[in-house]
Amino acid sequence: MALVPYVENALPQLSKLHNSSAQFYFANHNLSLAQDWKKLGVAAVVWDAAVVMCMYLELGQVDLKGKVAIELGAGTGLVGIVAALLGAKVTITDREPALEFLSANVKANVPPDRRGSVAVSELTWGEGLEHYPAGGFDLVLGADIVYLEDTFEALLRTTEHLCSDKTVVLLACKIRYERDTNFLDMLKKRFAVEEVYYENQRDIHVYKAVKLQPRRDL
Repeated sequence: MALVPYVENALPQLSKLHNSSAQFYFANHNLSLAQDWKKLGVAAVVWDAAVVMCMYLELGQVDLKGKVAIELGAGTGLVGIVAALLGAKVTITDREPALEFLSANVKANVPPDRRGSVAVSELTWGEGLEHYPAGGFDLVLGADIVYLEDTFEALLRTTEHLCSDKTVVLLACKIRYERDTNFLDMLKKRFAVEEVYYENQRDIHVYKAVKLQPRRDL
């Protein structure tokens, strides 16, 4: 997730983003996520897409127990934390400036007996991918990470690297602009994509993607 500091915004619908924390109940746990809009901008607040992704994970449509997962552009870490609480072994990633903040949220919200299943790691899309096993994940998670067009190709390259033919990619998105749809079109050239969940109140879509298989000409 991009690290873009913002000035105070007086819009009522954005006021919750300026709170110092956000509280949730997922996976039978009370969670309190620190937020720091002024210091880290969009990387340090809980967006609706993350909440909806957690709602979807709780439905049990995706088996998380014992699965190896990675969250991209994690921000506050809510999605990765919930995935870990639901039984996955999760690598929660973001850019370096957000890692201290992210690590603190993980420590505050993951019980000691589950901390061995969570790692916080630096990942700038398209860079240093050799530090992550190619095709080494059962599940790739991303919530509200599709919004900067300049990052689309690097995000796709990163996602392809992390995925085997059996990896499931879950993306929670608010479709705000034409460029968001353009990203989905780019993704569909390399992955089979379907919408698996839609939350009407927050206008958030959850998409499932699996690598396209090479064509075998007869």
